[in-house]
Amino acid sequence: MLYLSKNIYNGIINHAKESYPYEGCGVLVGKQKQGSGVKGQGSGIVKNILRIYPLENINKDRANDRYEIDPRDLLRVEKEASKERLDVIGFFHSHPDHPDRPSEFDRQRAWPLYSYIIVSVRNGKDVSVKSWTFEDEGESFKEEEIRIDFRH
Repeated sequence: MLYLSKNIYNGIINHAKESYPYEGCGVLVGKQKQGSGVKGQGSGIVKNILRIYPLENINKDRANDRYEIDPRDLLRVEKEASKERLDVIGFFHSHPDHPDRPSEFDRQRAWPLYSYIIVSVRNGKDVSVKSWTFEDEGESFKEEEIRIDFRH
């Protein structure tokens, strides 16, 4: 399960809209802990997103349907997060005029246990947001519940 504040949610949406008609991308940083592990309540891992780092999509050849994060940017984010005793929890990106489901390309490039928020942006407006994750390399993506705290 993924928790984020309204401000973080809005930051993800705004970056996706600003990037339209290209894919926008960024990194999710926060803390995670083992949850109750009760079946039917997710994987048992509770992820609290405390910061986002909107980044430039460096894939200029297919920016409308692919994203790529500069490894130097990711290293910088990891170092900043580590200084604050936070972890990289996952990534977010947008799908301009496509559903908020991961593509086969997304799955091929993904790592187990990370969260992947996908924002479907149609005609420059946000339509829907979902998060996806998987635990083992051979698994398909599974939708991950998102809870937004609208007080912050």
